[in-house]
Amino acid sequence: MSHLLHTLRRMMHLMVGQPDYDAYLRHMRHHHPGHAPMDRTAFFRNRQEARYGGKNGGKCC
Repeated sequence: MSHLLHTLRRMMHLMVGQPDYDAYLRHMRHHHPGHAPMDRTAFFRNRQEARYGGKNGGKCC
C-alpha cells in the first residue's frame, strides 16, 4: 500500500510540474558520482527557471 501511495504522490507532483528531488539524487549518485548534487532549494529554483524561463520568470520587461 505504501508503494502505491508513493507512486501516486510522485505522479501528482509531476502533473503540477514539481520535480522529484529524490530521483535527481539517485541520478547524480549513479551517473555523476564525483559531482556534489544541488541542495533541495537550489534544485527547485533550477527546475523552476528551466520551466518558466530565467530570473524574470520568462517576462521580457
